[in-house]
Amino acid sequence: MSVLKESTKLTTSNISSLVGTGAGFDLMRYYTLPDFLGKDAPYLLYYMGKNMARQTSISTFEELYEFFQYMGWGELKLVQEKKKEMKFHLTGHVIEKRLHQQIFHVEFRLECGFLSETIQQITEHTYECFEEKNTKENFIEIKAMKG
Repeated sequence: MSVLKESTKLTTSNISSLVGTGAGFDLMRYYTLPDFLGKDAPYLLYYMGKNMARQTSISTFEELYEFFQYMGWGELKLVQEKKKEMKFHLTGHVIEKRLHQQIFHVEFRLECGFLSETIQQITEHTYECFEEKNTKENFIEIKAMKG
């Protein structure tokens, strides 16, 4: 059941008024949800991201990049595009902090699910996304593979 009004989709305009540091979200994401969801947490977070993307109105990559920043997920940038693959880098202060914190196991499954569904909406092709951490250079590489 969605808490959004039937005709309301998430956009960078209507989420820009949300205020938060992200600390509460991180506690829920890395502590409470994995405890509650158990070993299935990474899979469920991926599908939560896909579901969130279905509730958005994003039609361009520029809107996608803006959305990532408004959500506090970092700066997303397309760095390479091939026939069946896109590579993105997720960077920024928030990524550096998440990569080097010592409290929680950090993953980016929610972002990958969101990205895969949004790319599908923009391109009308199915993609699945996988992340790889680069702690030396402080970024996450997300590969979007065409299905």
